[in-house]
Amino acid sequence: MFESIVKTFTEKYNTTPRIFRSPGRVNIIGEHTDYNEGFVLPGAINKHIWVGIGKRNDNKINLFASDFNELHSFDVTTIQRSSVQWTNYILGVVDQLQKAGYTLTGFNLVIDGDVPVGAGLSSSAAVECAVIYALNELFALHIDKLKMVHMAQKAEHTFAGVQCGIMDQFASMMGKKDHVIKLDCRSLSYEYIPCNLEGYKIVLFNSNVKHNLASTEYNVRRQQCEQGVHMLQQFYPEIKSLRDVNMKMLDEHIAVADPLIYQRCKYVVEENARLLMACDYLTKGNIPALGKKIFESHEGLSKDYEVSCKELDFLVDLVKINPAVAGARMMGGGFGGCTINLVKEDAIEKLIDSVKMIYEKETRLPLTSYIAEIDNGTSEVN
Repeated sequence: MFESIVKTFTEKYNTTPRIFRSPGRVNIIGEHTDYNEGFVLPGAINKHIWVGIGKRNDNKINLFASDFNELHSFDVTTIQRSSVQWTNYILGVVDQLQKAGYTLTGFNLVIDGDVPVGAGLSSSAAVECAVIYALNELFALHIDKLKMVHMAQKAEHTFAGVQCGIMDQFASMMGKKDHVIKLDCRSLSYEYIPCNLEGYKIVLFNSNVKHNLASTEYNVRRQQCEQGVHMLQQFYPEIKSLRDVNMKMLDEHIAVADPLIYQRCKYVVEENARLLMACDYLTKGNIPALGKKIFESHEGLSKDYEVSCKELDFLVDLVKINPAVAGARMMGGGFGGCTINLVKEDAIEKLIDSVKMIYEKETRLPLTSYIAEIDNGTSEVN
C-alpha cells in the first residue's frame, strides 16, 4: 500500500508525499454502550486507511480517492459540506481544525486503504484519524492525541451526519499492538488489557449486507436511551446517563410504563456488566467464559436492542454449535457488516470454508472473511 500511495501521489501532484496510516477496529464486547457513557473494549486491527499528503503554497485542497478513482478540489477558505460523501470525512476534519482556531493552507491528498467499507470496522473513523494526524504533523499544530480523537468524532457528527460515540476514533488513534482498550466513555480513562487469546484468533465474517436502516436507526437508538434516562430522572434526579442505571430501577419504573424503552435500556445496562466480566476473563485467559459473554451480547443486540438482521443472526447461529468457536456476535452499528468470532487457530480454515458455503447458498450473498491481528494506532509511516 505504501508504494502505491507514493506512486499515485507522485503521478497526480508531481511531488513526494508524507505517508500516514490509521487502523480500523474491532470491539470485543460493549456495543452501543459508548454514547451511553458506558464501557467498551476495542482494539485496533491490521487493516488500515492510508493517506499521502503534501503542502501547497495556495489555498487549494485536492483530494484523490484511489478506490473511486475520483479527484475533487476545494478552497480551504470556504469549507462546507460536499455532495460527494467520501470527501466529507476529510473536509469535516479541516472544518474542526479551523473552528478550533488552527490555520491551514492548501494541501494535496491521496487516500486508499484495506479497511472494508460498511463492514462495521470503522473505516470512517480511520479516515478521520489518519487525516487529522497527518494535518497535525504537516502543519506542526502540536495537538495532543486525545484532542484529535474528539475533533475527529465531531467531524463525523457535523459533516458525515452520524452521531457516533467516541470509541471508534479512540481505538483507531490510541490502539496498541496485542492489547485491547478498556475505555470508560464517561471519563475517557482507559487501560490497556493484554489480548492473550490462548490458541484462539479473531475471525471476522463480513455478511456483505448493509441495510438502509443503519444510520437512521442508530440515531433512533440514541434517542430511545435518552428517553429512558429522562423517565428515570423523575425518580432519581442524580442520574446522568444509562451508566448510572441498574436493572432494579428499570424494572420498577420503565418495564410497565414503556416496554420498548425498557428493552433498549435493559440491553445497555446488561452489556456494561458483561463487559466488566469479559475484562476479567480476558486477563485470566479464560476464553470459553469470555466467549459465552460474547454470545450473550449478540442475543441482547438482536432481541432487546434490535440492531441485528437476519444475515447476522444466521452467521452467529451457524457457529454457535461449533466447539471450535468460543463466542460470536454482530459488531458495529448493526443492520449488516461483520460478525466477530473467537475461533481455535487449528480450526479456522475449515470453519471459513463451511460457513462460506452454507451462508452463500442460504442468502445468495458473498461471504468474505478476515483474520484480525490487534495492531498499533495511527502513525506516520517512513
